[in-house]
Amino acid sequence: MLADVRKIAGLAWPVLIGQLAIIAFGVIDTAMVGRYSAVDLAALGLGSSIYISVYIGLTGILTALQPITAQLYGARRYGEIGEEVRQALWLALALTVIGSLILYFPGPMLHVARVPEALHERTVAYLRILAFGLPAGLTFRVYSSITNAVGKPRLVMILQIGALLLKVPLNTWFIFGGFGMPALGGPGCALASTLINWALATLGMVLLTRVDLFKPFEIFAHFCWPVWRRQAAQLRLGIPMGLSYLIEVTSYTFMALFIARFGTTTLAGHQIAGNIGAVLYMTPLSIGIASSTLVAQALGAHRPEAARTLSRHGIVMAMAIACCYGAIMLVLRPYVIEGYTTNAQVAAAALPLVLIVVCYHLFDALQITTAFVLRAYKVAVVPTVIYAVALWGVGLGGGYMLGFNVTGVTPVWLTGARGFWVANTASLAIAGIGLLMYWRTVSKRYLREGAGAPVDSTV
Repeated sequence: MLADVRKIAGLAWPVLIGQLAIIAFGVIDTAMVGRYSAVDLAALGLGSSIYISVYIGLTGILTALQPITAQLYGARRYGEIGEEVRQALWLALALTVIGSLILYFPGPMLHVARVPEALHERTVAYLRILAFGLPAGLTFRVYSSITNAVGKPRLVMILQIGALLLKVPLNTWFIFGGFGMPALGGPGCALASTLINWALATLGMVLLTRVDLFKPFEIFAHFCWPVWRRQAAQLRLGIPMGLSYLIEVTSYTFMALFIARFGTTTLAGHQIAGNIGAVLYMTPLSIGIASSTLVAQALGAHRPEAARTLSRHGIVMAMAIACCYGAIMLVLRPYVIEGYTTNAQVAAAALPLVLIVVCYHLFDALQITTAFVLRAYKVAVVPTVIYAVALWGVGLGGGYMLGFNVTGVTPVWLTGARGFWVANTASLAIAGIGLLMYWRTVSKRYLREGAGAPVDSTV
């Protein structure tokens, strides 16, 4: 087990540092805008929830490139990798059109939230700026998928750390103004992120042409038009994966939209709790990505027993670390909240939610690690169904019933934002256990069938 843990950790730590650098964007945005105004902080929470839903859903489709490439890499079929990357870039272009339109015209989603007029204008401005950065974000996801698939996450990490170093000065300039720039408040965060995303995408494409590791793949050796057979294969795996991401994120997004009805203070407290949960999430996410890479490479090399063992050890590793994080957060939560806001009312709203986050994170670690392992097996349809039933049905539906006391018998302590967080925690527990049981079934099938396993299955 220790050998597997070392392998997973060797790939996971650069992913973790890179992901923390990116999630730090949200932390920095929240902390800096929170000191600009409470209205802008609430608009940031609402706008970022909508943006993340769109971005994660679309990049989830492109993430199908990772298990496809990793299995090809494990099988040493290098020539096919370049073609898959080219097709993924065409796919990113098509997804850009869809996502940019949603972000530039967010009216329908804001109508669902019944957003107060004071928040509406700031939220729309924030999302419209991000619409221009979406093409770059999707392009960079193609780059990160292939580098993770071949076991070189440091090539992503370095760029993400550089992006973080740019984020603070750009945020300061655009949020608070100066040197001829007016103070933009929350939308200033979006402008900084958009410029950084374009820098990342440009550098990523340059590295694909210059780094020796990628030369055998001949990614840009010649031009090609979209090939439907390969596009269909990516979509067959990517659409269920994207839906899984979308279900997971929208369960949180619609929490924010519904919680917005409880007022600006409650929404700001929810934003802090969500930000903390997102930071904690990065560790199991990194372990899941690392485990998925190793499992897919093992499957490509026709070693199903090694793939099963790596999967199990990755899941156990993520759960153990989540328990440690939970204990630390129990002790430090008042001090962590203090770092986010100086507003006593917002801090009071966040404190009970952060307590729930401790339990929430444990099940979050289980479900995300197991989900990534299943993606390495190229199975995605059943996990998507599990997500839909658990996160939308139990999490969002149950949260609505508790939060708004639909039945009239909900205890006071379970109403409001706390009801949504408790229901979402229960939904993650159901999803995690369901995914774990399904992984056991899939991995046993691969063991029985060996090299003849249905590696192209998306079930």
